[in-house]
Amino acid sequence: MSRYKDLGVDVSKKGIESFTTGIDNLVPGAFCVVHRDSYNPKLGMVVHTDSAGSKPIQAYLMYREMGEAKWFRGLAQDALAMNINDIVCVGADPVSFVDYVAFNTLVIERVKLLDALAQGFIDSKERLKKEDVSIAFAGGETADLPDLLRTLDVCVTIVGRVALNKVITGGSIKPGDIIVGMRSGGRSRLDNGDNSGIMSNGHTLARSCLLKPEYLEKYPELSHPGRGRFTGRYHIEDKIDEIDSTVGEALLSPTRFYAPLALKMLKSLGSGIHAFVHNTGGGQTKILRLGKGIKYVKDTLPEPDPIFNLIQREGQINMKEMYQDFNMGIGFEALVAPSNVEEVIKISESFGVEAMTIGRCERVLGENELRINIQGKTVTYSQ
Repeated sequence: MSRYKDLGVDVSKKGIESFTTGIDNLVPGAFCVVHRDSYNPKLGMVVHTDSAGSKPIQAYLMYREMGEAKWFRGLAQDALAMNINDIVCVGADPVSFVDYVAFNTLVIERVKLLDALAQGFIDSKERLKKEDVSIAFAGGETADLPDLLRTLDVCVTIVGRVALNKVITGGSIKPGDIIVGMRSGGRSRLDNGDNSGIMSNGHTLARSCLLKPEYLEKYPELSHPGRGRFTGRYHIEDKIDEIDSTVGEALLSPTRFYAPLALKMLKSLGSGIHAFVHNTGGGQTKILRLGKGIKYVKDTLPEPDPIFNLIQREGQINMKEMYQDFNMGIGFEALVAPSNVEEVIKISESFGVEAMTIGRCERVLGENELRINIQGKTVTYSQ
């Protein structure tokens, strides 16, 4: 059993197939569900929902230890980015979003929490607007759930639209295509500061590997008891030269907005974009869900951001699992013909996001396959 699964998180998400027959999806296999606009048969609608995952627990810990609600603010960007980055993977333009904030009112001061999140959503919307991505914030819902939640949950539901003849289905992926990866860490025009690159997945595992057990003793609401949680040796305020920040700050680095650069790539290349991949749950293996009969070979991935090396070393996690649980430094991918690689890299780097060729597509009989070169060894993943 993987370390992550032992903590209660299954990146394969077994059971979701039960919903398949009930979902109205015009494009099975695409990155997001697309359904027809009942008022315009040529238009597809995308309604997508996601959250900041378990990252709010880290913000809650910082809030309790340091007494400031500002640590909640970045969760707004996380929840919005997890959605807007996903819907652009099918070519959809964002229209509007709503939030859902549920929390334990017995341990979190509601006014301070909601003020921090509201400022986070407003700031995110304004920064996207500066990059020519306009989206309406249509309000949402708050829920006081002290009997249901230990801490809090921050979610977003987004609406987008796309012409049905322009949906990115993944069906255009073919042998010979190149995989261009865009970094999740570092500093870019899309960030307010340096980014550790961790985004919003793998946090249950990251916290357990890095943080001291005394936090769980002090705040039992942080986690389910036992099961190997909080076995690390760091305090949240410990400054680590390797990651050039405190442990707490690195774990709270917001998920980068990739939507502005993805939409610019679509405007420039159109159908030349065969697929986009947002590397969230499933990390580097997320690509397996797209296309048919494709062997994805990632043999030129860059060195992971330092936060991932720290998690792996402290948790003694095998590298095959690391690449399945985390984005490992590549948060977004574009699959294109070789002739379009230069333009994709140029657009990404115009936003200050480092991009590079990380692999290619080959043909395989049967189910999709992924091969990653990790420290000189080839590791294989399948659907």
